[in-house]
Amino acid sequence: MATASAPLQLATASRPRTGCGGGGPGLHVGAGATPPRRGHRRLAVRRVASDRGVQGSASPEEEIASVLDPIDSSAIASNIKHHAEFTPLFSPEHFSPLKAYHATAKSVLDTLIMNWNATYDYYNRTNVKQAYYLSMEFLQGRALTNAVGNLELTGQYAEALNQLGQNLENVATQEPDAALGNGGLGRLASCFLDSLATLNYPAWGYGLRYKYGLFKQIITKDGQEEVAENWLEPFMTAHLSSDGNPWEIVRNDISYPVKFYGKVVEGTDGRKHWIGGENINAVAHDIPIPGYKTKTTNNLRLWSTTVPAKDFNLDAFNAGDHTRAYEAHLNAEKICHVLYPGDESPEGKLLRLKQQYTLCSASLQDIIAHFENRAGNSLNWDDFPSKVAVQMNDTHPTLCIPELMRILMDVKGLSWNEAWSITERTVAYTNHTVLPEALEKWSLDIMQKLLPRHVEIMETIDGELMNTIISKYGTADTSLLKKKIKEMRILDNVDLPASIAKLFVKPKEKKESPSKLKEKFLVKSLETIVEVEETESEAEKNIERETVEGVIESEEIVEAGNEDSEDELDPFVKSDPKLPRVVRMANLCVVGGHSVNGVAEIHSAIVKEDVFNGFYEMWPTKFQNKTNGVTPRRWIRFCNPESSSIISKWIGSDDWILNTDKLAELKKFADNEDLQSEWRAAKKANKMKVVSLIRDKTGYIVSPDAMFDVQVKRIHEYKRQLLNILGIVYRYKKMKEMSAKERVKSFVPRVCIFGGKAFATYIQAKRIVKFITDVAATVNHDPEIGDLLKVVFVPDYNVSIAETLIPASELSQHISTAGMEASGTSNMKFAMNGCILIGTLDGANVEIREEVGAENFFLFGAEAHEVAGLRKERAQGKFVPDPRFEEVKKYVCSGVFRSYFPSYIECQKKVDEAYRNQKLWTRMSILNTAGSSKFSSDRTIHEYAKDIWDISPVILP
Repeated sequence: MATASAPLQLATASRPRTGCGGGGPGLHVGAGATPPRRGHRRLAVRRVASDRGVQGSASPEEEIASVLDPIDSSAIASNIKHHAEFTPLFSPEHFSPLKAYHATAKSVLDTLIMNWNATYDYYNRTNVKQAYYLSMEFLQGRALTNAVGNLELTGQYAEALNQLGQNLENVATQEPDAALGNGGLGRLASCFLDSLATLNYPAWGYGLRYKYGLFKQIITKDGQEEVAENWLEPFMTAHLSSDGNPWEIVRNDISYPVKFYGKVVEGTDGRKHWIGGENINAVAHDIPIPGYKTKTTNNLRLWSTTVPAKDFNLDAFNAGDHTRAYEAHLNAEKICHVLYPGDESPEGKLLRLKQQYTLCSASLQDIIAHFENRAGNSLNWDDFPSKVAVQMNDTHPTLCIPELMRILMDVKGLSWNEAWSITERTVAYTNHTVLPEALEKWSLDIMQKLLPRHVEIMETIDGELMNTIISKYGTADTSLLKKKIKEMRILDNVDLPASIAKLFVKPKEKKESPSKLKEKFLVKSLETIVEVEETESEAEKNIERETVEGVIESEEIVEAGNEDSEDELDPFVKSDPKLPRVVRMANLCVVGGHSVNGVAEIHSAIVKEDVFNGFYEMWPTKFQNKTNGVTPRRWIRFCNPESSSIISKWIGSDDWILNTDKLAELKKFADNEDLQSEWRAAKKANKMKVVSLIRDKTGYIVSPDAMFDVQVKRIHEYKRQLLNILGIVYRYKKMKEMSAKERVKSFVPRVCIFGGKAFATYIQAKRIVKFITDVAATVNHDPEIGDLLKVVFVPDYNVSIAETLIPASELSQHISTAGMEASGTSNMKFAMNGCILIGTLDGANVEIREEVGAENFFLFGAEAHEVAGLRKERAQGKFVPDPRFEEVKKYVCSGVFRSYFPSYIECQKKVDEAYRNQKLWTRMSILNTAGSSKFSSDRTIHEYAKDIWDISPVILP
């Protein structure tokens, strides 16, 4: 429930509340329907003006459940043909698969629009509390197969396309993956949207519409190369054209101003005004998110950025300065060009910060407009947290906190205390990392330049946070107080406010009075004179006395000048000019929200005991765990129809798709030979698809009879792809030392498959990619080894490739250093598809092992609490490398490839032993699927809805 924790008192002078104005442009959900050609049957599409203030009950017509009454494949074929003939994107001569895809997508969109409109209209009329999920990434994958599957129209669309001479599976492959994310963060967000719609929760997602995505990965002899992603190109007719991506509708009437730079002034009304600077517009693009077997169709709203035509500098253009003429447009549009632009340069940092603020500002303005529109004449700002829940997916949307404060105070006229109470009860934060370098820290100087008003707000929050810390810990133990303030402050390496700095005064050591000091000096000097040799002349003695007296007189003058000087300030209160001044975004998230959750049990424990321990001591009720999950619709039902059919057959229904607890019923059949035979056949069929994929993507030919050993995830040192490939090197070296007969006896055939992108500026990660591809080039061309070992790096890994690889996988590697991975979600997808994991006790691995059974999980390596000790031993020089590790290092350095190990190698031996017993292996595989029920995102979303957002399912009439 979204209740505030013990309040952070941020008391300032209360400002009078003024009347609250309009809420911006309304939402007009619906697409204009092209009139049908004579003789063609058209699916009816009704426009609904969803954003009007609807009062009273709707007519039966307005509550129609679906655009389609019972529908047959002929009607669908007619509708597809209509879209193909009237689509301006393709020539009319040929009905190519690409054209068929676009026409089919438009036909499906027709089917979605009615439920989509009805969903929003019903939310609007009933004024239900709604969740808004803000994320920099939404890694959606292809939409066509998912949409027709959720609508339960897969068979009808397959038959319709057959009538038109096309094949649904082939047509679906024409769809490019939407390049709106990179890894687990974006994939989780997309799973959540699917579950929210399927479970009938009122919720929207908000993100940015990246034109070029992260990048398209190309693998060459030199390793990874990056080019711009071209996911929108097949459908681009003009900028912001609604005829582009067939799944989105551009809302040119829904646009919000977003400001950068400028300055802050105080008006005569007592409010702060942010004026001047650079202004852009954020334009809405909507994508429908259909639920499975339900009318509910929610919305993903993405923002593009632009400026109006008047900002085009026509004078500069006509003078020949074309670059300057287009400068304002380029500065606006480049905000949404690339996901995670390189931030090594100051310009890159500014661009990333602009991205984050654009997401927060446009989304909050839109959310507030919805709130005001639904409230009508009964607007009460204190009701805002009871109607709105904002979830920040990691720290990227942190600026929601100061932005909501700014809008409530500066635009809506609320006092600080009112705005803070509303903000804290509305906003919640999901932490996704324990890596210090991944907890975002922004340069205060850059933020001051770009967002001056927000810095003022953050300075006040920071000051009041320190007052709260002082209230809790008192001032008696200044060492403890310093530790807590340093650990918990939002602004790091920034001077303490004077009111707090005075608590850290170091009294000067009391100096003795000048007369006492003179007496001591004289006594000492006389003692010295007595000891002087008799040969010293009287003149020399007089000189010494005069010198001593002069020193004393100087001391008296200095002392007199310092009599009224202040005590010394502890250096702690001042910033260090050698270090950067930064804003710690994660700390701001914790302070500004009512809930902080980790994403796996072990991760949430680390968050409380280590990363945010000071905050946990202060506000323990804020912290909770929400173990991640994945949608069983996309990640087994649609991507693995072979296994899905088997599951439904043996369980007796397909209820498990909505209630994954029913997967546990497979356990009682795990030893059944008929099930095992069917299970292996399905796995083999999926492996054949991967054989084709690998041949198409890399040119390598692999055997479907080998074990498919897969590690697919973002390339990063802590994810330890390097450990995997070194293990392969060791395996290869041992094979080379054996005879052919010994190799077959000692090793089972393996195809070791890698996939994932290394960030463009992450040099070490790119070196790992290069090393993997070099090993592959050597191993795969060794005739002595043949099919006994193959190494494959699949380029440009994305959701669609995952949907092919995961159902075919037999062993999957989740081998991050314990305590490093927050959760992981690919581990859940693999387990759900009957793949056995090899991994450490890290992230969700711990819970997966508990659910599927320790005997069905290959465990190696140190536990999280042991890692710190191992690192300390290494730092002290006590680490002794295992001989096998040294052997591999030497072998790698010999040039044969051009360029926690012991436990891992031993565990891999156990894998080989188990795989030789296919009956045992198949049993383990079945039990992984049977034990994966906990890891459905449906379970996770129910927990968020109940414990954080306080929202309930809304069933459309």
